[in-house]
Amino acid sequence: MGILLAVDVGNTNVVIGAYRGRQLVRTWRAATQVDRTEDELAVMIDGLLAREELGLDDIDAMVVGSVVPPITLALTRFSDRQLESGALVIGPGVKTGVRLRVDNPSEVGADRIANTLAAHRRYPGGPVVIVDFGTSTNFDVVSAEGDFLGGSFAPGVEVSAESLFNRASRLFRVQLTPPREAIGKNTADCLRSGIVFGYVGLVEGLLARILAELGGSPRIIATGGLATTIAPLTSRIERVDEDLTLEGLRLLWELNNA
Repeated sequence: MGILLAVDVGNTNVVIGAYRGRQLVRTWRAATQVDRTEDELAVMIDGLLAREELGLDDIDAMVVGSVVPPITLALTRFSDRQLESGALVIGPGVKTGVRLRVDNPSEVGADRIANTLAAHRRYPGGPVVIVDFGTSTNFDVVSAEGDFLGGSFAPGVEVSAESLFNRASRLFRVQLTPPREAIGKNTADCLRSGIVFGYVGLVEGLLARILAELGGSPRIIATGGLATTIAPLTSRIERVDEDLTLEGLRLLWELNNA
């Protein structure tokens, strides 16, 4: 059985998952570089696959969810060279099985559609709220029927911190790990308290408003690069599902190749 590559292209990272059937064999995370060519992507992907004793010839199919058009184009060119059928790029005209109950469905990104589908399949029986920690932190609301109801965006924790570091000349970069106490005794701990605990307050405040409007008892699931940092500090997030978006992409590929 060949490999399906699921590629989630965000503004900060490209996350790649190698599936053999429904089994996720391995995932990799690389920095997003918008000027990468299809040949550079081929070298990168081939090197990653080699760690699992695989190669480009083992790829049978590829599904791409991207919010970065130049990388979408480069991946499309790569797949056109490498695969007989090319890549399935999530966008208009692709079957999703997700009803988008928002004002402008065309504005909903591929990552939010993938998250919605995967969350409904993995956590059936009621509504789900997904908190996706990326360049922005996306709050995606999924109904019990699997419809996408909307949500909200907040600046990501790394984006917020970087803005502070760049604008305050006497402050310096710190690791985004929680300090022992909220009352910092030095500049580093003051920064980490405000950035990390302050961001927890943002997450819990937005979730409180979303839950008040949604009603019921939805499951709250976190995903994305910094989910394992922020989610354990909150009182509302139930669990971290690191592969949620990749699983959604795999399901979208399956739906369109049934």
